[in-house]
Order: sequence, then C-alpha cells, then structure tokens
Amino acid sequence: MNTETATYIGYSASLFIVLSFILKDIRKIRIVNMVGCICFVIYGIFSGMLWPVIIPNGLICLIQIYHLIADKRKA
Repeated sequence: MNTETATYIGYSASLFIVLSFILKDIRKIRIVNMVGCICFVIYGIFSGMLWPVIIPNGLICLIQIYHLIADKRKA
C-alpha cells in the first residue's frame, strides 16, 4: 500500500475518533470509536509497523468489543 492511501486511512481514523465524542448514545459511541481504532491499527501496519499506534488502538478495540457484547447480554 502506498503512503498516500495510508495517510487517508489515518485521517479517516482521526475523523471517526472525533465523531465518537459528538455522539450521545453509548452503543453508537463504542461502534464509531471501534471503527476509528481499527483504522488506526491498519494505518499503523501500513505505515511501517508503528507499534505505539497499533498496540493501544488494538487494545481499545478489544475493550469496545467486550463492552458491546456485555451490554447486549444485559439487555
């Protein structure tokens, strides 16, 4: 993947993270934030294995999945 595409993925990730702060419904917040984190993981991989970007965003993504599943079981 070329650097221009990776840059667009990084900008998309930032957009999703910012959008997650605008929302009020916790489920939507988690989903949008998770999409942003996935984009950041992809960006980190395609930008030369940027571990400080990949690791925290991968962990946040797993935390969001956990809470989405746990909240669905409560309902």
